[in-house]
Amino acid sequence: MKIIKILPFTFLFLFTACAELAQIAQQTLEESQGQSLTRTEIVAGLKEALVVGTNKSVDILGLTDGYYKDEMVKILLPPEADMIVDNVSKIPGGQKLVEDVLLRINRAAEDAVSEAKPIFINSIKSMTITDAIGILRGADNAATQYLHNTTYNQLFALYRPKIKASVDKKLVGNVSTGQSWDLLTGKWNEVANSMVGKVAGFKPVEIDLDEYLTQKALDGLFLKIENQEKLIREDPAARVTDILKRVFGSVNS
Repeated sequence: MKIIKILPFTFLFLFTACAELAQIAQQTLEESQGQSLTRTEIVAGLKEALVVGTNKSVDILGLTDGYYKDEMVKILLPPEADMIVDNVSKIPGGQKLVEDVLLRINRAAEDAVSEAKPIFINSIKSMTITDAIGILRGADNAATQYLHNTTYNQLFALYRPKIKASVDKKLVGNVSTGQSWDLLTGKWNEVANSMVGKVAGFKPVEIDLDEYLTQKALDGLFLKIENQEKLIREDPAARVTDILKRVFGSVNS
């Protein structure tokens, strides 16, 4: 019988190779088992980013002048009122009336925005993000856009009564936003309905202020959340929770 001798270095090579193969196999198994967890973490991280972004945005916009002195989100008069602004000299004290309305509609938005926080948080937590990886590796505002596209109508319907309540509050000088708006449009409509106004082609202004303000207030809030999402994606210091650090840190690595 022929005896095969295995030299020590040959045995060492075989042992090392087997150990490496075992390590690779274990790593592959762990990665395979971790796929669902990774997706779960991604969804949790995206939701957390939106929650953090919403909280910070509401805190910023809810301050005095949060809307009014931020040119990115400041709410202007409805487009239907452009005719009033262009012909404000036709109304006695018209310029002040316009300025009063501008201040009050923004004050109403600032007052109501805190009511948006639980509405947004509930919508975010109930989201099922099926394309989580695509959103994570997408544009800087991908998660915010997903929230906008999937929940806007629901958010609008829930938020509108909050805006209505703030419009009816006497937030500035014991005069509500609604009263200030009615005073401005009432005086303008007198001009528009006069013979001179009809000849000039002026038209009365009659719009639903609550609907307009709800839309503009939400637009401003989404813009702020979008900015916060971008910050979380780009700045590690903005990742204030462990899940944000893990999920968005993986994108930058």
